[in-house]
Amino acid sequence: MKQVLELEFMTIEAWDEALWARMERIYHEAFPSGAKTKAILRSMLDRRIGYLHTGVHHGEVVAMAVTGLVGKGADRILIIDYLAIELKLRGSGVGTWMLKQIRDWALREHEIRGIIIEAESGTTEAHQERIQFWQHNGFVLTSYVHQYRMVPEPYQAMMLPLDGSTQVSDEGEELFRYIQDFHKVAYRKS
Repeated sequence: MKQVLELEFMTIEAWDEALWARMERIYHEAFPSGAKTKAILRSMLDRRIGYLHTGVHHGEVVAMAVTGLVGKGADRILIIDYLAIELKLRGSGVGTWMLKQIRDWALREHEIRGIIIEAESGTTEAHQERIQFWQHNGFVLTSYVHQYRMVPEPYQAMMLPLDGSTQVSDEGEELFRYIQDFHKVAYRKS
């Protein structure tokens, strides 16, 4: 990977209003609708079920992510709920760099066995580019297409196994159990 930017990675475990103000533009640029609200994100951090991650270049936030852990002990999985890169830097390697930082942090701090994401299932060029980004970074696309009741777009799960023995289900329904468990906890008030 050609890295031309000097980037600093940070993981935030407690809500920081000033840092959120620096991240929020990138979050809403990448997810203009349907994303979790600031109140939900703050609640996730306050309850210690979620994390914010940033990639900073010369004091400016250029990448951000929201993650959460599901499972216990040897069955611990990291969910990447959102990953956003500043529009002008997409395709520059910053997304791959962020994934590596998040993976290394999760392995070191939480001994996870894999990372799961859910990607919009579609046939547009934008959908295919997103899927290709994740596949380029080692994620395996599952065939099961999940339709949420309250969300119009269908989704597919993708997993990056990290323990050498984790098998990715051909279907993907099992991975959505992890994702749905994470969402239930994230949206819960307390």
